[in-house]
Order: sequence, then structure tokens, then C-alpha cells
Amino acid sequence: MDQKKPPIRKSVSMYIVLLLGFVIGGVKVVEGRAFFVFGDSLVDNGNNNYLATTARADSYPYGIDFPSHRPTGRFSNGLNIPDLISEKLGSEPTLPYLSPALDGERLLVGANFASAGIGILNDTGIQFVNKHNKNNEAIAVL
Repeated sequence: MDQKKPPIRKSVSMYIVLLLGFVIGGVKVVEGRAFFVFGDSLVDNGNNNYLATTARADSYPYGIDFPSHRPTGRFSNGLNIPDLISEKLGSEPTLPYLSPALDGERLLVGANFASAGIGILNDTGIQFVNKHNKNNEAIAVL
């Protein structure tokens, strides 16, 4: 009588051999991680500092509990949720996407695209926009 291994046993054996090969062979796992933030003032970390808007957080009392004790453009008195997540991940906080300091290397860490007053409707945040006529003269700030 010809006894052959059942097909299931062959495939299980093959997976065990492959697994042992990876474990013994020391397969390198490259850690690649970038953190990108999208949202409104709850997660904005300073993008509005670079925009022509009245929705700004660049003066007192913003930032009084931040490590530098200075306003950063965050709409909070200290760190915001993306800052805390970055700390937990063990990486640097993301920079605003409009920041001149956000170069290629820093972009690999991530970027913050959040902006206070942003929304999905056309009318969202309209009160923060400076209005200009065709001669680029300010006509109203709502």
C-alpha cells in the first residue's frame, strides 16, 4: 500500500519551514512611519500663521502651557492631540505644511494640514477671510 502524506500536512510543513527560514535568516523589518494630520482648529499647529486670515492663535494667552511658553499657532494653551500622538510614537511633532522649515527630510516624518476655520462647506470659515476687490484693496473683514 502506497501511503502518501495528506495535502494539508504538506502545506503546513511548508509554512513551518518558511517561517523558520525567516526567523533564523533574520529578515530585517524596516520601520517606515509618517504622520499626517488633517482637521480644524482642534489639531491646527500653526498653519494659520502663514495664511491671510483673522483666525489666528499667535498671541497671548495661546501657548502659555507650551514648553516654550510662547504662542505657536496652536488653538490651545499647550500641546494638542497630534503633538501627544507624535510623542507616543516616539517621533518629532509634525510641522505645519506651510512652514518654511518643512523640507524633504522633515516631510518624511509627516506634516500637519489642519487649519482653523476649515470645513467641508463653502460657507465654513467665511468670517475669517479678508475680502479684496479687483484692485486688491481690502473692502471688509467679517
